[in-house]
Amino acid sequence: MAHTAAELLDTTVAELAPDPGANRLVPLIARGAAGPAVLQALALEQRWVIDADRRAFLHLEQRAAEEPEAAAYFRLLAGGEELARGHLAAFAAACGVDEARSRAHRPRPGCQAYPAYVSWLALNASPTDAVLAITVNFSAWGGYCATIGAALRTHYGFTAEACAFFDFFARPAPDLDESAKAAVGAGLATGRLDTHLAHTYGGLLQSYEALFWDTLLQTA
Repeated sequence: MAHTAAELLDTTVAELAPDPGANRLVPLIARGAAGPAVLQALALEQRWVIDADRRAFLHLEQRAAEEPEAAAYFRLLAGGEELARGHLAAFAAACGVDEARSRAHRPRPGCQAYPAYVSWLALNASPTDAVLAITVNFSAWGGYCATIGAALRTHYGFTAEACAFFDFFARPAPDLDESAKAAVGAGLATGRLDTHLAHTYGGLLQSYEALFWDTLLQTA
């Protein structure tokens, strides 16, 4: 078992890292081979994901009254989702998705399984266990966003403003990383962290992440 928070985070990220070939959609976008319908679907589904995740993180912050390090982590996450929501509007507009279409959109179950499970964690998981699980998942998500942001510029002619949503999640977040280490470290020190449960939660999140992309692939 890892002895420090940093070691535990690193080993869990490595253990739960998705197979490089598991995501078949992001490589299509990277080559410019995904059509406009795929990008529109991505924008429409992310609108639902961002709103749901923000509320889930705020609820986890409230539940972490006795775990201040975890509360601080989820406060940062909720603030980040608020910023990302503004960037997402610019991406949606560049894809040709207006507010009326966004309101009329019927979300796909396979895309919304991920935020539904984040909401489940907000209700059922200990906040510190959720910190570890969510941090592990963000590692893969950030890599996907970096690839998409570059492809949108290279192959689709999107502006920096239209790519800002993906740039936001792709760039390093040292404050968030340090907050995650502090929360995991406190969980290890107090015995609040159940590494087996956190690992299970993280594995499920990675599976739901894969389902998100597989579902979008159906529009390609």
